[in-house]
Amino acid sequence: MTPKTKIVLADDHKLFAAGIENLLSGEEDFQVQGVYHNGKELLDALETNKADLLITDMNMPGLNGLGILQFIKKRRWKIKTIVLSMYDEEEIFKKCIQQGVDAYVLKNADPDELIFTIREVMEDRYLARFEQVLKQAEEDEFDQYDRFKTAFKLSKRELEILKWIARGKSNKEIADQLYLSVHTVETHRKHLHRKLEVSSVAELVKKALEMGLG
Repeated sequence: MTPKTKIVLADDHKLFAAGIENLLSGEEDFQVQGVYHNGKELLDALETNKADLLITDMNMPGLNGLGILQFIKKRRWKIKTIVLSMYDEEEIFKKCIQQGVDAYVLKNADPDELIFTIREVMEDRYLARFEQVLKQAEEDEFDQYDRFKTAFKLSKRELEILKWIARGKSNKEIADQLYLSVHTVETHRKHLHRKLEVSSVAELVKKALEMGLG
């Protein structure tokens, strides 16, 4: 059995933090070990908590997200980090990257985006690009496909990739278009084959066209 990813959350908004905890706890391969609402309390906990991943907000009392990243970098703790932020500003993104953050996700991103990003980070496949962050803030053009999202448990990202597959784009072309790694696109493609119960590209394209994604 594959070991679960041990996750620690840090956000001063208790209701939001509880929502993220509930979201991640629903995944079989994740285990939320603690939720903290103060930067200093978080660091005290990390002294003894052998977590694999920290997901932190930028604004917190005690010590903000950037200060937490700086502390972790200075101590050379072997824990991966994701910033979950409301700021879609490149300067803030760059400061986080300079402090060694593994990924930067906006709070208004699709929930599946966070879940997939965690798995990408833990498998060392995530490419931190500001253009990708900006795409998280775009309006969801796939709202009209909610019935397909529900029926096949598809994420916004998967629908987006399915659209480009239907248009005959290669994995490399899709990766360049969406600011993703080719490996990430390949992984999404495998998920689409499984969720839509198809075994070939032709069947996948046919399904996409039936959904109106051509």
